[in-house]
Amino acid sequence: MTTSTPLTTGRIVRFWAPLAATWLMMAAEGPFVAALIARMDQPKLNLAAWGVAIAFAMINEAPVIMMMSAATALVRDRASFGVLRRFSTAVNGGVTVIMLVLLLPPVFRLVAGRLIGLPDDVVRLANLATAILLPWPAAIGYRRFYQGILIGQGLTRRVAYGTVVRLAGMTAVGLTVYLATSLPGVCVGALALSSGVVLEASATRLWARRAVHAVRGREPRPETAPLTTRRVVRFYLPLALTSLLAIGVHPLVTFLVARSRMSIESLALLPVVTGLVFVFRSGGVALQEVCIALLGDDRGGRRPLARFTAILAAAGAGALALVAFTPAAHLWLEQVSGLKPDLANLALLPLALLVAMPAFEALLSYQRALLVHAHRTPPITWATGIEVSGIALVIAIGTIGCNLVGAVAAASGLVVGRLAATAFLYRILRAEEVAQLHP
Repeated sequence: MTTSTPLTTGRIVRFWAPLAATWLMMAAEGPFVAALIARMDQPKLNLAAWGVAIAFAMINEAPVIMMMSAATALVRDRASFGVLRRFSTAVNGGVTVIMLVLLLPPVFRLVAGRLIGLPDDVVRLANLATAILLPWPAAIGYRRFYQGILIGQGLTRRVAYGTVVRLAGMTAVGLTVYLATSLPGVCVGALALSSGVVLEASATRLWARRAVHAVRGREPRPETAPLTTRRVVRFYLPLALTSLLAIGVHPLVTFLVARSRMSIESLALLPVVTGLVFVFRSGGVALQEVCIALLGDDRGGRRPLARFTAILAAAGAGALALVAFTPAAHLWLEQVSGLKPDLANLALLPLALLVAMPAFEALLSYQRALLVHAHRTPPITWATGIEVSGIALVIAIGTIGCNLVGAVAAASGLVVGRLAATAFLYRILRAEEVAQLHP
C-alpha cells in the first residue's frame, strides 16, 4: 500500500478500528471462559488447569502467530501467494504434530507434573483441556494467513466479521455445554474456544475469496525479485522465534509461579488479571499490521503513525488505570469474573502493576512494524529474548529471593521485561535514524 494520499489520523482510525474491534472481541474470550470456570465445581483447580492448558496451546500456536504480518507484508501477486500458502500449510501441520506428541500421557505427565511440578489433579484436568484444544494452533495459522491478505488489501472489516463468528460460536458452545453437561469447567472452556476458532477460520476463508482471486490475478512485477521459500524462511524465522519466545513466557511464568508462595491461588487469578489487561492492550496489538500496511513504500506514513501510537498508548494505559485504581476493579473481579473475595483482593496488586502494559503494547507494535516493513526481522527476536530474560529474572528474584506471592512477582516481571524490550528497539531504531542522517 502506498501513501500517494496524505495519511491522516482519521484514515488511520478507519483502517485500525475493525482490527482493534477484532482484538477487543478476542480479549473477551479469556474473561468469558474464566467466568464460566469460576462458577463451576472446584474453581481453583479448574482455573489453575486452564492456565496450564492455554499456556501449552499458545506455545504450540507460536510458530504461526506472525503469519498475518507475513501475509500483509509479502503477498502481492499470484507467485508470492502460492509460496507463502505452501509455507503456511507446512507450519500448520508441524505444530499440530508437536501438540499431538505433547498430549501423549507419559509426555504430558513428564512436562506438567515432573518439570513444572503441578499437582496430579491439575495435570489430569490440564491434559484433558489441552487435548480438546488440539485444533487451535492450525486453525489460528490458517485464518491469520487469509486475514493478512485481507489487511493488505484494506479489507479490515472482514477480519472483524470473522471474529464476530468466533465469539458467537464460542459463546453458544460454552453456554450449552455449561448448562447441559457435568464436564469439568476446564473442558467446557476448551470446547468453547476450539469451536470458536474453527468457525472463525472457516468464515475468514469464505470472506477472503474475492481478495484471494484478486491477488492470484496479479502477475509479479518484472523489477521485483521473486519470493522464494528460502526468502520466506529468512524473513519468517526470526518472527516465529519471536512468537515462540513471547508465548513461551506463559509456561515459563506458570513454571515459576507453581513454585512460589500461594501458588494455586496465583495460578487461579492470573488468567483473570491478564485477561482483563488484554482488553486494554488489544488496540495496541492491532497496531502492528496497521503500520505495516500504511507506512507506504516510501515510509511516508511514519510520522502520522507515530502520533497515533502515542495517543493510543496514553488512552489504553489511562483507561486501565481507571479500572485498576477504582471500585470497578472489585466489580470486575468478583461480579463479572466470579472470583471469591479472597482471590479478588489478592488480584488487586498484580492488576495495578500491569497498568502500563497497554502503553508498552502500542509502542512495541509500532517498533516491530517499522522493522517488518523494512524486512529487518532479527532485532525483533533479540528484543523478545531480552524481554523473556527480564521476566524470568524478576520472577525468580521475587519468588526465591523476596518470597513474594507468585502473582505479584509475575506481574512485576511482565512489566520490567516489556520495558527492556521497548528500550532495546528504541536504541536500534534511533541508531538507524542517525545513520541515515549521517551516512
